[in-house]
Amino acid sequence: DVQLVESGGGSVQTGGSLRLSCEASGSMYSNYCMAWFRQAPGKEREGLAVISPSGASTYYSDSVKGRFTISRDNARDTLYLEMNSLMPEDTAIYYCATKPTHFDPRQPLVAQTYQYWGRGTQVTVS
Repeated sequence: DVQLVESGGGSVQTGGSLRLSCEASGSMYSNYCMAWFRQAPGKEREGLAVISPSGASTYYSDSVKGRFTISRDNARDTLYLEMNSLMPEDTAIYYCATKPTHFDPRQPLVAQTYQYWGRGTQVTVS
């Protein structure tokens, strides 16, 4: 099994920045892609960004493209999400997720296709 633990959430003012981390442990393999999702109260879980196992390929949702950057350090088994120009509508619980495949470029951020999830970290923008 794979365990994922997010950190780095908190409260920030509009226009501010945060960097989220997701540490992975367990049976990680070199062919795992990793992604960030978020869920705001009363809303469905939203896919934000995904990165290929090697880190060479990324995909972003339109809602965060140009503001958020996903990256990974495979030597540390850690996933990152750099978030800039934060807005109140970015307030949500942020989750990392992974699955033992490359992401499907036709449907890269379908939550149901991801096998392992962290417990989330709260981000509040006011």
